Amino acid sequence: MKILLKNGSVINENGDVYKADILIVDSMFAEVAENISESADKTVDCTGKFITPGFASMHNHSPMNIFKGIAEDVHIDDWFNKELWPYESKMQDNDIYWGAKLSCAEMVNNGITCFADHYFNGELIAKAAKEIGIKADIAYTIYGFSGDCTDELAVAEKFISDFKDDEYIAPRLGPHSPYLNSPAVLKQISDKAKEIGVGVHIHVGETEIQVKQSRENHGGKTPFEVCRENGIFDVPCIVGHGLWIEEEDIKYLNNDTVFAVSPKTYMKLGMGEGNLWKYADKLNLAAGNDGCASSNSVDVLEQIRLFALIGKFNDNARGFTLKQMWKLLMNGHKYLSFNSGVIAKGYSADLNIFDLNTLSSSPVYNPLAAIIYSAVPSVNITDVIINGKFVKENGKLSFDEKEIIKNAQECAKEIYARGKGVAKIYF
Repeated sequence: MKILLKNGSVINENGDVYKADILIVDSMFAEVAENISESADKTVDCTGKFITPGFASMHNHSPMNIFKGIAEDVHIDDWFNKELWPYESKMQDNDIYWGAKLSCAEMVNNGITCFADHYFNGELIAKAAKEIGIKADIAYTIYGFSGDCTDELAVAEKFISDFKDDEYIAPRLGPHSPYLNSPAVLKQISDKAKEIGVGVHIHVGETEIQVKQSRENHGGKTPFEVCRENGIFDVPCIVGHGLWIEEEDIKYLNNDTVFAVSPKTYMKLGMGEGNLWKYADKLNLAAGNDGCASSNSVDVLEQIRLFALIGKFNDNARGFTLKQMWKLLMNGHKYLSFNSGVIAKGYSADLNIFDLNTLSSSPVYNPLAAIIYSAVPSVNITDVIINGKFVKENGKLSFDEKEIIKNAQECAKEIYARGKGVAKIYF
C-alpha cells in the first residue's frame, strides 16, 4: 500500500516548518521531499494543511476513562481513599476493557498515536489498543502488598513474554510507587527488569507530603533516592509526575529517565506547583495525561498548554517558548520503542494532519501558536495515520465510536449499582 501526501507543510519534531510531499509505503515513511511524482494507491491533497508527527502520551491509566467525572471537588487524599480506590476495588474485566477502549478512541481522535499505560490486567488494555489501531507501552502494575511480589512478577512476566514481539504493544514492569512498594519489592522488580531486558514505569514524588514521609520512613531519603538505591534508575524509566523532585534528586537519574507531566491533574487535585518548572531545563520532560478520573480528558495538547501557562505565570512570559513546548510534546517518542516521532525515511508512518482554517485557530501567523494555544485537536486534526493506516480520515474515525460509548455508559451504570468496595491501598 502506497499513500502520497501532496503539497502539505511539515512541522518536524523540532518545530521547524517546511513544504514537502510524503510517501508512505506499507507502515514506513519511504520519502519526504518536494514534488514527489511517484504513483500511489492513495493520494491526498494537503494544500493549506500542516503535517506533524503523531503525539505520544507518556503516562496514562487508560481504563480509568470509565471513571471520568466520578470524583470531583475533593482533596487528593479523599479522591484516592474515599472515592477512586473504593470504586476501583470492584472493577470487573468489562470495565477495564471498555474504559481502555474508550480512552484509546479518544486518544486517536486527539492525535495521539502511541501512549504509555500503567495499570493491571494489561492484556485487556492491549486488546483494546490493537482493536483501535494505536500503539501502547503497557506497564503491568505491581504492588507487592506482602513484602514480596514473586506471584505478581510471574503474571507480569507472562504478559511481557506474550507481547514482546508485537509491533503495537511494548510491555514493561510497573511498580506502583516507593510509597506503596517496599524497598525490597522495588529491588525485586528492578532485578527482574534487568534480567528480562525491559524498562519500568513508576509514580515518584507526586506530593510534598510523600517526600516528607519518605524522609521520615527511610532515614532522610527522598522517594527518588529510595528508587535509585533499589535499581529503578538502572533501567529505562518513565516517571509518572515527579512533581516534587528536589535538586539533589537530579543526580540519581539516568539518561533513559523521562518525566511524564500532567499539570491538569496537579491543578485539579491541589497538588501544588512543585519543582518541575524550576528544574525543567535539567530534566527529560514529556507530556502525559494521567487517568481521566483526574484529568477528565485524554488530550496532550491541553496538558502542554497548561504546562506552558503555569511556567509563564510568575513573571516569566519569555520562558517556556513555543518551540520548547513543541519539543516537550514530541519528546516522549524517544523513550518508547515504536520508531516514531520523526517524519523521515525509515521511521514508522505515524502522523497527524491539521486543518487550522477553523474558527478556533484562524488566522495562522505561527502554526505552533495556533496548535499549542488555539487548536481543538479533535476538530483541527482531520486525519491520523498509525503504521501507515488511516485511523481517522477526513474527520471520521475508522471504528464504531457509538458502540464504544454505549458499552462504556452501560459499564458506568453497573459501577454505580455495585457501589464502593474496600481498597487494599491507602494514599
